[in-house]
Amino acid sequence: MRVGIDVGGTFTDAVAVDAATLGLVAQVKVPTSHHHEDGVAHGIVEALDRLLKDIGRAPGDITFLAHGTTQATNALLEGDVAPVGLIGIGTGPGALPTRRLARLATLELTPGKRFPLHYAHVADPGDTAAVRAAVDAVTAAGAEVLVASEPFGVDLPDGERAVLDTAREYGLPATAAHEITSLYGLRKRTRTAVVNAAILPRMLATADLVDRSVAAAGVTAPLMVMRCDGGVMSLAEMRRRPLLTVLSGPAAGVAGALMRERVSEGVFLETGGTSTDISVIRRGKVAVRHATILGRSSYLSALDVRTVGVGGGSMVRIAGGRVHAVGPRSAHIAGLPYACFAGPADLAGARLVTVAPLDGDAGDHAVLEAAGGRFALTLTCAANALGRVPEGDFAACDPEAARTALKPLADALGTDVAGAARQVLDAGVRQVREVTEAMMRDYRLDRDTTVLVGGGGGAATVTPHLAAATGLPGRIAGHSEVISPIGVALALVREQIERILPGATQEQILGVRGEAEAAVVAQGADPGAVEVEVTVDPQTNTVRAVATGATELRTQDRTRRAGDAERLDAAAASLRADPSAVRVLAATPTHTVYGTERRRRLRRTRHPVRVLDADGVVRLHAADATVASTTAGEAPELLAELVRGATSYGDGGVRAPAVRLLIGSRIADLSGVLEAGPLLALARGELRARAAEEPVVAVVEART
Repeated sequence: MRVGIDVGGTFTDAVAVDAATLGLVAQVKVPTSHHHEDGVAHGIVEALDRLLKDIGRAPGDITFLAHGTTQATNALLEGDVAPVGLIGIGTGPGALPTRRLARLATLELTPGKRFPLHYAHVADPGDTAAVRAAVDAVTAAGAEVLVASEPFGVDLPDGERAVLDTAREYGLPATAAHEITSLYGLRKRTRTAVVNAAILPRMLATADLVDRSVAAAGVTAPLMVMRCDGGVMSLAEMRRRPLLTVLSGPAAGVAGALMRERVSEGVFLETGGTSTDISVIRRGKVAVRHATILGRSSYLSALDVRTVGVGGGSMVRIAGGRVHAVGPRSAHIAGLPYACFAGPADLAGARLVTVAPLDGDAGDHAVLEAAGGRFALTLTCAANALGRVPEGDFAACDPEAARTALKPLADALGTDVAGAARQVLDAGVRQVREVTEAMMRDYRLDRDTTVLVGGGGGAATVTPHLAAATGLPGRIAGHSEVISPIGVALALVREQIERILPGATQEQILGVRGEAEAAVVAQGADPGAVEVEVTVDPQTNTVRAVATGATELRTQDRTRRAGDAERLDAAAASLRADPSAVRVLAATPTHTVYGTERRRRLRRTRHPVRVLDADGVVRLHAADATVASTTAGEAPELLAELVRGATSYGDGGVRAPAVRLLIGSRIADLSGVLEAGPLLALARGELRARAAEEPVVAVVEART
């Protein structure tokens, strides 16, 4: 069993997933134990205990256990952080930028509350007496955790390490700025480090409690924690960098869509009662960017999630005889029941009125005054009235009850119930559509291959209507109400290493790649299944390596594999072509490459390609690519020839093609490297450990 536990603000959800088939076995929900003496750890163990009892399994049957938590996010939102003692290092003119770090104390933590930072300076980090005096000063001011920071500490970390060596005598948690990120930029690097430090004591205490509680329950599998970029990390890594769990709530749902729903190109919309989180999956990977924390940019790579204040409980607003908006006020916050879940007797004599649900709200929110009291008209009511919510869905109600609830609104609008429901859904989905299409443009998603996937308890209230409005294919994730804990259970170990390396050499790029790979292996990933994506940004001189890997090999049920005809149909559907026009271009034991031709008048013929796995899931899209089959022994020479032929030359300089290699069970994505030398060096690194006769397929796409 793989177990995923998602600790939310109100409930803690847990699921058990079969490690072989990835099918959901059981799910439980318990109240989050914020006020228990063991904190949220108590709820995690309670959920785990109930889960095991429900499926009749022993703790030893758990091969993977991970949990996601909003604790770090909530700590920052609520201002519940530890005072930080920042020790700046520098002498002469170089001390000036370091001393300016004291201004970080002006950051606004919550409205009216400043970040609790105390600053002290040392000129010589080797002067033990001076360091002790600095630590004495910040601890006397109330610091409970320490950070050391020095200009160029990324390249020359000895000064920061010397301060930590002395500071550890005080028994306080301590960290250095270079340990949190290896990117240049003293102020941003230090800001990221001090925010990490501020939540460190609280997160350490929780980690210890959870670790002890899970071990006492008899679980021997290593405990993992959800990261904000869609992967998981070991508990030891979380103790070092708890900041990585900030904003991890939405990441769990995307991980579920990525792994269980097998989305390779699409938009994931997680809809709750009040809001919808929108994120992108592109070429089988979640879209991430540097997060904004406390109103400032940071070096924390987090899921790029954009939130719209529209959810299943969003209230309808009317003016001028039409529905002009839905939300952001929800029935949950207003303390009103949904009209569509009321019984016929409760809705007897219902009449439509407009109110201001809470002080400060506009007075245009539509509610029903009826025999049973006051009821909110919501997005869920409209979706049910139009039959958009599948039977058995978390948000489903009797469609006839929903139509009864919407009848007074329809009368006020001068239309029928279906017309009123469409007005409500159109108004509610309008904002979601704007953000969705903006993200599709930002990440250059191909409309021909993009799918909309809905998750969360309110998925059916937004995703089906959005799909109809945009003309994009859409579906609701299986067990959408627990997609987040499913994502936690299925997430891969992930690590990202970033370095600023002007004119990076092949050896330096390979070194960053090797560091990322070693990091995930150290956290329990199977070495043979680790995938590393390397990106070299010539504008910022940043080399980034993202490594992902499973904690154990998953041998899925081979009887569930798609047949040749099923895979061909799936490829043809993705290519928007007739199956008779689609050919098999190449294959490995794990992947099959399909392609077709698109002849265009007076323009060059294009050769779009799709790579499908054995389950019939599209794993790679290429709009115009060359496909070549070879072996691991012969691949380096063939790749050099293919790269030369597909390299583009223009005003933007020389750009090597985007290369992906199908090797074994993996797709090695080398598309982030724009120069031929490092690209071919990375390819040789991927092939080095392979038998010479092992089949390899190269998918090469020239850049325009």
